[in-house]
Amino acid sequence: MVRRVDILGVGFDRVDLDGASLVLLDRLRRGERTVVITANPEFVMLARGDRRLREVAASADLVIPDGTGVLLASRFLGDPLPGRAPGRVLVDRLAAHAASLGASLFLLGAGPGVAELAAARLRERQPGLEIAGTYGGSSGADADGDTVARVAAASPWILLVAFGMPAQERWIARNLARLPSVRVAIGVGGVFDQLAGLVPVPPAIVHRVGLEWLWRLAREPRRWRRQRMLPLFALLVLAERLQRLRRMKGAGR
Repeated sequence: MVRRVDILGVGFDRVDLDGASLVLLDRLRRGERTVVITANPEFVMLARGDRRLREVAASADLVIPDGTGVLLASRFLGDPLPGRAPGRVLVDRLAAHAASLGASLFLLGAGPGVAELAAARLRERQPGLEIAGTYGGSSGADADGDTVARVAAASPWILLVAFGMPAQERWIARNLARLPSVRVAIGVGGVFDQLAGLVPVPPAIVHRVGLEWLWRLAREPRRWRRQRMLPLFALLVLAERLQRLRRMKGAGR
């Protein structure tokens, strides 16, 4: 097994978007259950203070960098990831795989009616795509019985969970064992809102340069509370870089 890239205690698989897409296609064909986490600096910071969340990330089958900050951190720490794999784009790749394999998707989470709109958009993009079901549901453990029953009855191959981070990762870790049909489970954050047209998708140039976070912050200033983790993330990466350099110097004596 290839060693993961360690970013402040969270291990990332050495894949970019194309690599992650190929891994998922191969595992779908093989029928191998795959838990996917799309992690950004915010996820890393949350995991630092939450042992259970770190365990969830460590046990995931695929942890991919959904953010420029993680990619830059890996380069600065001297163990570069090959590229980003934004969840928004990966969902499109998964939908294409599903359509080609005759696999079904279930969209779970987001606000009232949003999953239905997102499903309709995915069908437009991928004719022939089978949507097993949609449900807003709740991320709370007290609602698990109802939510799990709805998903289990639909028997999807692919489960997209949009409860927001880290609630969606916790939900998957807590309930996946009760969903035998699911081959791929992935937390997708606000992707349903984007698919449904409720949240604008960043222009292509913004995506290419990796500044989606800044574009969204400019349009949604209330997100500053979430983004305030970024300076601390950067400082911790710098401190880790200095520690690694000291260890290398010590080892060379």
